[in-house]
Amino acid sequence: MPLDPAAVRRIALLARIEVTDAELAATCEQLNSILAMVETMQAADTSRVEPMSHAQDMVLRLREDAVTETDQRDLLQSVAPRTEAGLYLVPRVIE
Repeated sequence: MPLDPAAVRRIALLARIEVTDAELAATCEQLNSILAMVETMQAADTSRVEPMSHAQDMVLRLREDAVTETDQRDLLQSVAPRTEAGLYLVPRVIE
């Protein structure tokens, strides 16, 4: 379904994009070519294509879930202006 200039103006308004009268014809043509390409792609038979989670067949390297740092909470909270029960107390920002 090709777009007319009125539809392009409406799309531009919704997208908050300024399209001048000089740009309107070119923008309309570009959007119609994009929609034509999408229609061409939808015509392809993908019934035998297996869905992929990634475009490349790759495996992520995983590391062991192990503690690598020591507990320094008491040391770090000793320099804080106010703490309570292991939490940092901050002034209220929103009333």
